[in-house]
Amino acid sequence: MAYDIRLMKLLTGELVIGKYDAENDKLTDVAAIQTIPSQQGVQMVMMPYGYPFEPNFTGQIEGKFFLYRYADTPKELQDKYIEACTNLTVAGGLGKLQFGSGPMPGSGSGLIS
Repeated sequence: MAYDIRLMKLLTGELVIGKYDAENDKLTDVAAIQTIPSQQGVQMVMMPYGYPFEPNFTGQIEGKFFLYRYADTPKELQDKYIEACTNLTVAGGLGKLQFGSGPMPGSGSGLIS
């Protein structure tokens, strides 16, 4: 099942991400996103919205509390959200694999394929 993962800004100014339920206009399994300035720029931290009292990604926020609905949620942020919620790693870099005949880079002469 594919989820519609969206980024929203709440009336309180908080930045949150979660699974969007269009039928009920709400986010479920909500995570808060905080930005932290560092010497390299800005780092982003994602944690359950109810942290530290609710250590799991649960909870719901109704649409009436959304100040801003981002048109696009960056793919990298969606992947990190899925990883945080499920403890699974999202596979990346599949576009770099070569399929079909021909030698793979660094595989020698190409006699064995």
